Amino acid sequence: MGHAPEKGSSEGSATPSANETSAFSAPLVDRVTAQAVELTADEQEAIDALPSGSALLLVRRGPGLGSRFLLDHEVSVAGRHPNSDIFLDDVTVSRRHSEFRRTPSGFVMRDLGSLNGTFVEGERHDAVALEDGNEILVGKFHLTFFASRADLAGRN
Repeated sequence: MGHAPEKGSSEGSATPSANETSAFSAPLVDRVTAQAVELTADEQEAIDALPSGSALLLVRRGPGLGSRFLLDHEVSVAGRHPNSDIFLDDVTVSRRHSEFRRTPSGFVMRDLGSLNGTFVEGERHDAVALEDGNEILVGKFHLTFFASRADLAGRN
């Protein structure tokens, strides 16, 4: 897969500028599939305390390990732009990479035309309904999606 610079980038530079997104190949995606990692007591407590209608993304591997992102708005945008709701500072992440939208039945992830795509459970998706425990790959960031326990209990 070739390098496709984003608008305003400097072609031919060995190191991407802040305005570029670096592309990575499918074999890299295959090599970085997540391994199960035990939740810390603090992480489990944060998940258990989620109010109805919210969810949590935890960075389980990659840059920003341990970071938490609360999904408590109708739409939360993940990207490399500093004003993103979910700021993921790495050149493998597009400025506006993907969004997480709350729906009556849960959360949906939608890729926003990113260079590297967004992967859920190892498969590239343009849009997909998220399930509790799904692993989401945005650039080099491995995020795990946790739905509100109150919402999960209401579905059973």
